[in-house]
Amino acid sequence: MQRRLLTLAWSSGQASGTLAIGATAWLLSGLTPSPLVNGVLPALATLPLLLPLPQRIRPGYLLQLLSLLLLLAVAAGGPGTSVLAPLLGIALLAVGLRLAQDPLQRRLHGHWGVPIGELRAGAEAGRLAGSLLTALLFPIGKALLQFGSALVLLLPLAPLVGALRASGHRMEQGQGDAAAATTAAATTAAATAEVEPPPWRLEPGGVLQGLLLGGLFALLPLWVRQQAAGSCFDFGLLLTAYGLGRTGAEAWGLRLPPRLPYLLMAALLLATQFVGGWGAVLLFVPFGLLAAVADARLALGVDPAGDLQQNWSVLERSSALGGLAGSLGMGLIAQLIGLGGSLPIQLAAFLGAGVLLPLLQRRRP
Repeated sequence: MQRRLLTLAWSSGQASGTLAIGATAWLLSGLTPSPLVNGVLPALATLPLLLPLPQRIRPGYLLQLLSLLLLLAVAAGGPGTSVLAPLLGIALLAVGLRLAQDPLQRRLHGHWGVPIGELRAGAEAGRLAGSLLTALLFPIGKALLQFGSALVLLLPLAPLVGALRASGHRMEQGQGDAAAATTAAATTAAATAEVEPPPWRLEPGGVLQGLLLGGLFALLPLWVRQQAAGSCFDFGLLLTAYGLGRTGAEAWGLRLPPRLPYLLMAALLLATQFVGGWGAVLLFVPFGLLAAVADARLALGVDPAGDLQQNWSVLERSSALGGLAGSLGMGLIAQLIGLGGSLPIQLAAFLGAGVLLPLLQRRRP
């Protein structure tokens, strides 16, 4: 029972972060029509992944609380219509997540024995719930209810963070026998080795794929609002459909030739311009599936003989760097040529990736 409660709290925290980021993206698209400013938001959310920040659970959790309180004040009309407050809120949230996420996962696994697979499944379910809540809560109470719910979803982690701090304080005071301390240290070290990211390196294919997806999702809320005349409900459903597709790819174990996922993703993006309403939303399910299939192939190609967990860590950092450049780059391009003119460029980028990425993998020594 305790393990299930811990997993549920972990999943709730993931839902909180996803809901806050989705709600802020939609809020910002309403505050300014500038593609460049809207592209800054996902860049801020990605940047902490590339920084050598310390891993501290309690400061990270407090930063997340502070960011949600700031975003709640923005939703209530506190800082007016300035775009700086929501951008600052997301920056604080991203730093807080970076500080707390990995060490919290290690402690849940090493200290309380929650399996890594169960934590990953809980995180995936939480992210899906956060995207769905982004859609469902807006028609009821708009941004105020969204950020209020994100704050409530983060609170179940508070007792866990407090318990970790108390146990750490007891260890500092030397309480407990030496054998138990040695066993706990060995368990924590093993858990750390299982999920600790490897030394810094980049995967070119991951950087390129991050460019593609970062550029696309940076402008998605603005595209839904301006080009499709949609609402936050539509935007949240698109994110949910994409997440469902990614989850389905892992469940089905789908494998495709290297070029095919990118060519099909380009075709799906083009199809969204001819299919409206629910049809466009449903197209993001196979889009997410194809993106996950491409990710899996890239992860396996990082080091075919190496540890798969480390391969995924390398891919995550590489994709974060590409996503940072893609969101800012596509935002700048759309700022210069207009939002409607960015779609042909994105289509050309996906088609080009279908040619370039297999070549990059083939030339790997």
